[in-house]
Amino acid sequence: MSDSNNDSTRTSAVRSPPGIVSRIRTYFLTGLVVAGPVAVTLWLIWWFVTWVDGLVRPFIPGAYRPETYLPVRIPGLGLIIAFVALTLLGFLTANLIGRKLVDFGEGILSRMPIVRPIYRTAKQIFETLFSKSESSFRRVGLVEFPSPGMWSLVFLTQSPTEQIAGRLPASEYVSAFMPCTPNPTTGFFFYVPKGDVIELDITVEQAMTVIMSAGIVQPTTAPPAPSQLAALAETARAAQAARKVEPTVVK
Repeated sequence: MSDSNNDSTRTSAVRSPPGIVSRIRTYFLTGLVVAGPVAVTLWLIWWFVTWVDGLVRPFIPGAYRPETYLPVRIPGLGLIIAFVALTLLGFLTANLIGRKLVDFGEGILSRMPIVRPIYRTAKQIFETLFSKSESSFRRVGLVEFPSPGMWSLVFLTQSPTEQIAGRLPASEYVSAFMPCTPNPTTGFFFYVPKGDVIELDITVEQAMTVIMSAGIVQPTTAPPAPSQLAALAETARAAQAARKVEPTVVK
């Protein structure tokens, strides 16, 4: 009885090398972890550059386009021109003459019945997003939505104005925007009592990552570090080495 137990123990201690399918899977996952983020990043950069080029290129005369003199089309020219134009516009707006021109243009847009609300709303959004005021998304919280016991991530801004707060029940309210998954550009906006909000100690970027990944990536989950990638590579090398080692059968 003891001999059979010893034989089974020695047999279980012998680890057979992984099969070809297991090794291919390990190699594939290692390559995917390394190349996947790089491919997605390059694709997004390429999409943005070509999108800006498509907007700016029609305004460039054909004689000034590089493809007129070169056999290939060079991407990025529109992005460079847009960057220079926006920087020059900001420089001109900073002086008195530029400010006068901007005020004159805003005055014309403010007198157009249909254009006026669109322009004012867009201007407030851009001023809010690119300012460091408390009205922009600086805090992340949890609210009980859509039913009791279920919690959703929201971005908190400032308190409502006196005109709105005076119509609300007696309590301190905050403005909350709850984006949808996986498209955070759409969602719900509402005023919620401050006491019903659980503020989180995470950044807006971390919360956006959670929403866009549908919870797959959590705030405590760090991106693959070089040591983790090295561990995957080591696993692949170990699988390759095990293929060359024949198991020793203990009799």
